[in-house]
Amino acid sequence: MSYQFDFLWLGEYWPQIAKGIAITSQLTLVGGVIGVSLGTACAWARALGPSWLRPIVGGYVELIRNTPFLIQLFFIFFGLPSLGFKLSELTAANLAMIVNLGAYSCEIIRAGIQATPKGQFEAGASLAMTRFETFRHVVLRPSLQRIWPALTSQVVIVMLGSAVVSQIAVEDLTFAANFIQSRTFRAFEAYIVSTVIYLLLAILLRQGMLALGGFLFPRRLAR
Repeated sequence: MSYQFDFLWLGEYWPQIAKGIAITSQLTLVGGVIGVSLGTACAWARALGPSWLRPIVGGYVELIRNTPFLIQLFFIFFGLPSLGFKLSELTAANLAMIVNLGAYSCEIIRAGIQATPKGQFEAGASLAMTRFETFRHVVLRPSLQRIWPALTSQVVIVMLGSAVVSQIAVEDLTFAANFIQSRTFRAFEAYIVSTVIYLLLAILLRQGMLALGGFLFPRRLAR
């Protein structure tokens, strides 16, 4: 017997889908902006920061990069309350994405910093800049310019990885798909729709990041 596709439920469940898209987008925006900012600070600490700070940041990076994101999410949501830090589902998901992206973007940005010619550091020192001022005014922008495509890919990966936050009842897009299939018993159609939406979100995010890169680094784009 041939399978009969049925997407008529879309009209009834579009509010759940729209809410899921909004929460997934919010998680990506907050996690992306704060996570990359955290990664930039950690990259500075590992590449140019004081010697006592480097092993601390290095430990954080290795811990996050070598453990599953789902375990990190569970630790934040289920583990921290036992220490007195009770977080809502959405706050825990945001924090987990920030911590995760911060570690991965740290290594990506650090690679850009380490590719900076020594002459640029010497130029900053000749202008009586501190190491932090040299990093901020001389090194950071060219470093981001070098690694922007890799950073873009990492942000997209984190957005797609946000699907697991439905495990702690965050009502993201995956939560909406699970909810719909549990009500309609149309798992194939529900996950087809969610897959297409994730694909579109990934394409839009990548194009948005590339457009932002073109705005921030117009010379490179022109070349």
